[in-house]
Amino acid sequence: MSKIDFTGRVAIVTGAGAGLGRNHALELAKRGAKVVVNDLGGARDGTGSSDSAANKVVEEIKALGGEAVPNYDNVATVEGGENITKTAIDAFGKVDILINNAGILRDKSFAKMEEANWDAVGAVHLKGAYCVTRPAYINMRENGYGRIVMTTSGAGLFGNFGQTNYAAAKMGIVGLTNVLKLEGAKYNIKVNILAPVAATRLTEDVLPPPIFEKMKVEFVTPAVLYMCSEQCNDSGVIINAGLGYYSRSAMLTGPGAILSDGKKIPTPEEVMENWDKITSLEGPKYFDQLNEMFGEIGSLLQ
Repeated sequence: MSKIDFTGRVAIVTGAGAGLGRNHALELAKRGAKVVVNDLGGARDGTGSSDSAANKVVEEIKALGGEAVPNYDNVATVEGGENITKTAIDAFGKVDILINNAGILRDKSFAKMEEANWDAVGAVHLKGAYCVTRPAYINMRENGYGRIVMTTSGAGLFGNFGQTNYAAAKMGIVGLTNVLKLEGAKYNIKVNILAPVAATRLTEDVLPPPIFEKMKVEFVTPAVLYMCSEQCNDSGVIINAGLGYYSRSAMLTGPGAILSDGKKIPTPEEVMENWDKITSLEGPKYFDQLNEMFGEIGSLLQ
């Protein structure tokens, strides 16, 4: 088994001042990566800022003999995203690895979800993924190499009461990844997705206390480090990780039902009569891109 080693690699980790991001940054550094530790230093709801969180992790890395620099920019702005990449290039000359980990929560039931809370969460998670990834991706493309890990959530994949803003943003990240895996393929840029379950300040009042105590962030990071490595050649994969459990989630399409010869328009009653076949997931298929699904539909009508 080849050892995963990041010597000579430069990594950016957003939201790395605590929790999952901090652990990702520390473990990357232990294996030789030079790390940009980004953290705005705000509260769980995104308010406020402080340099101390990022500075503390940088000092931890240096105490271990590693190399790291702090960055305090807001991921939710284009300027902030560009400056995060600039910090990496100025300090270490390039970007090889990006882990989009920064996040906030502003939970409310949908009827009580004000526009400000909807926009704030979307800005950090989904727009933030765009703002930070684009400049890093451009540098990776120039260098012909890159590994990007996005962070989604089971709240988006499966649903969680009171988190419409968070869940919508997290599923938007899946859509972003589905396209970026295609556009980055010829440049050896692999883009994968982490769906973590871990004890962090974002989950301290979401997970039941007995489970929260066991869900150490250390259980999640091994999957992230593999997805960041040269050895990982998959792209567009969603990996669930928590408590030593790892699995894949994916959007799958059932076999469906053919209700037309391509000319006749089916009636709503025919849809109703065939609803069990239409909604069946027995023998599902995975499509790597939209054209594959179009091709499947076309072949069924021939």
